[in-house]
Amino acid sequence: MAIEEIIKDSGYKLSQFSPEKIAALEKRIITHGGGGYDITCLIRKKEIKLKPEEVVRQLYLDKLITEYGYEPELFDVQSEVTMGSSGKRADIVVYEKERPTQAYIIVELKSPTNPTAKEGRKQLESYCKFSGAAIGVWTDGNQIEYYYKETDKDSKTTYLNKLSYLPKAHQTLSEVLNVHYTIKQLYQNDQLEKKTLSFVITEFEDRVMANSGEDSFDEIFKVLFTKLYDEYMSVDDADEIAVLARNNVELKNIDDSKFRPLSFRDTGSDIEVQKRITNLFDEACSQWKGIFDDNAKIKLKPSHLRSCVSYLQDIKLFNSNLEVVDDAFEYLSIKAAKSEKGQYFTPRYVIDMCVRMLNPKESETMIDTAAGSCGFPMHTVLYVWGKINPEKPNLFTNSSRSKREIHYVRDHIFALEFDPRSVRVARMLNIIAGDGHSNVLKLNTLDYTRWEEDFKNPAWQSEYSDGLQRFIKNRKNHDSNKYFNFDILMANPPFAGDITDDVIIATHDIAKRADGKKKVGKIGRDILFIERNLDFLKPGGRMAIVLPQGRFNNSSDKYIREFIAERCRILAVVGLHGNVFKPHTGTKTSVLFLQKWDEKLCPKKEDYPIFFATMQSPSKDNSGDKIYEDFYDAHGHYIVKHDLFNTEGLTRDGVAEAFIEFAQKEKLSFF
Repeated sequence: MAIEEIIKDSGYKLSQFSPEKIAALEKRIITHGGGGYDITCLIRKKEIKLKPEEVVRQLYLDKLITEYGYEPELFDVQSEVTMGSSGKRADIVVYEKERPTQAYIIVELKSPTNPTAKEGRKQLESYCKFSGAAIGVWTDGNQIEYYYKETDKDSKTTYLNKLSYLPKAHQTLSEVLNVHYTIKQLYQNDQLEKKTLSFVITEFEDRVMANSGEDSFDEIFKVLFTKLYDEYMSVDDADEIAVLARNNVELKNIDDSKFRPLSFRDTGSDIEVQKRITNLFDEACSQWKGIFDDNAKIKLKPSHLRSCVSYLQDIKLFNSNLEVVDDAFEYLSIKAAKSEKGQYFTPRYVIDMCVRMLNPKESETMIDTAAGSCGFPMHTVLYVWGKINPEKPNLFTNSSRSKREIHYVRDHIFALEFDPRSVRVARMLNIIAGDGHSNVLKLNTLDYTRWEEDFKNPAWQSEYSDGLQRFIKNRKNHDSNKYFNFDILMANPPFAGDITDDVIIATHDIAKRADGKKKVGKIGRDILFIERNLDFLKPGGRMAIVLPQGRFNNSSDKYIREFIAERCRILAVVGLHGNVFKPHTGTKTSVLFLQKWDEKLCPKKEDYPIFFATMQSPSKDNSGDKIYEDFYDAHGHYIVKHDLFNTEGLTRDGVAEAFIEFAQKEKLSFF
C-alpha cells in the first residue's frame, strides 16, 4: 500500500482510523512517475504532496465530515492565527455555522517524535485564546485528546480542560459537558488503556498545582480518593458490565438508566462542580474513616478543582490489581520525597509472582516491613480470599465479606511503613480491599529499639492502637520488639543510601560482619533489612525480598550471603529485568526466596538444589513505559507483557509455575 510506504519509518500510526477509511484514502492517492505521492485535499480542492502528517490530516478531515457531520464549507487548513505581533498556522480550523468567521474547533497535528500532550495542550491554549475557539484537539493519528476553553474569573487566564467527547455537528458543547454518564460509559471510553495515570497527572499538575499554592500530593490524593469512592459506589454495575463485555454483548445497546450516574464529572459551573465534589469527598471520608482528619477539606479553588476533575473523569481507576493507582501514587510519592530514599513501588506482576511462589495459607500470618502502597499484603489477601471463596475472587466489591475473610485480613495481615504519605495510600487501599487498614502501622522497621516512643505517643496511639494490639501478639517475647513469629514476609526495602545511625547499626549483628567485626560508621539500608526481616520470621517461616543484583555477585558482599545461608534455606533466586523499576531506577534487581531452618518444616542441609530463573520479557521499555499484550484481563484492562506467571489462563506459564513444579518435587513444606 502507498500509505504504508509514505508513513514508513516516520513513527506515525493510524490506529484511531478504521481500515475502511484508510482504504478509501488509498484510492484517492495520485501516483507520479517520479515516485512521489499526491492527493486532492478535501478542503483546498487542489493537489498537494502526501507526506506522513498530511495522511493524518486528510484522514481526520474525512472523519470530521463523515462521522461528526461538519460541513466542508466551514473548514480551513493551515489557517493563520494572529497571536500578538506574530502568527502561526493552525492545522485544521472548523468555524461556527452561525458565525462562519468565528473559529469553533482548532486541530493541532503533532509529530509522533514529539507528541507530548503537555506541548500539544500549550499550543492549543494559545490558538484558542487568540482565535476565540471553544474547542481544541491534538492528534498524531494514534493518540487523540479533546479540550474545551475556560477562563479563570480571577486571573483572566485562558486554559483548557479535558473534554470527554468531541461534539458532533448537531450537538452543543454544553450537551456534551452535561451528558448522563455512568460506569458503562467509563468502561467504554476509559482514557487510560495504554497510558499511565502518572502521565495524565503531569498533564494538569504544572498548571493547576503551580498556581494553586497547595501541596501537590495532598490535594491530588484527595481528588483521587474522591474519584475512587465514586467508582466504588458503582462497582457492582462495573462487574455486570465486565461480564457483558466478556460475552461480547454490545454495550451501546444497554440502557444507561439502569446504572448509577457518576458524580465525579465536570458538569455545571465552577461552583457547582466544587460543591458536588466536596460533598462526595465528605461522604467518602465518613465511609472510609482513618485516612483524613475530621476537618479535612479539599483546598483547591473552584476552577482548579474543576480542571483536575476534567482530566481524571474519563479514567477508570478500579481494576483487578490497582496497578493504575500505583502508577499515580508512586509518581507523587517519589516526587515529594525527591527519590532520596530509593524506595519504589513494586510492580503488581512481580508481587503476584512472589505470592504464588510462597503460597500463603489462611492459617498463616503475613507481614511487609517496607510496605509502600501495601501491594504485597493486598495481593496476599486476594490470593487467600480466592481460596476461601472461589466464587467471588474479585478484590473490590460493595458486597459484604464473610466472617472468615474479615478474620483473615484483620488477624493475619500486617504492614509497616515509615513514610507518612505511603502510609496514607496504603491505609486507603486496604480499606477498599476489605478493612485491613488498621494493621498498617507507621513504624521505622530498622529502628525497633525506639518503637516504644511511638507506642506511648497519644497522637500515634489514636491512629494505630487497634492494629498495634494485634501486631504485638506476634512478638516472640511479650516485652521485646526484636523477634516475631510471622509465617510469611514479603518486602521490597529501599536500597539506596546508607544507615549512619549508631543505635540502629549497633542493634544488627550483620553490621559487625561488614568490616571484620570492627565498628562500622555506615552500612547499606537493604543489608540491615535482610537481618531485620529474618527476625520477623518464626522457624520454618518463608520470605521473598527484592535486593540489588550486586548482593548476589559482589565479592565484598560474601559475608551477607554467608549470613543468610547460616539461618535459611535459599529456595530461589529470580533475576528481574533491568527495566522493571524504570523510569525511577535502572538498578538490576533479583528476588530472593528463603525459608528459615526448622527441624520439622525445613530441616537443615549442607547441600540442596536451588531454583534459579531470569525474567526474559522486559515488561517495560527503556523509558519505563509498560509493554502490554493485545488483549484485556477480566476487568477490562490491558495485561502487562511478562513471563513471571500465567495471567488468568490467557498467557503462557512462567517462572511461578516452574517454581511450583520444583517445590513439589523437592517436597517443600508449603506445597
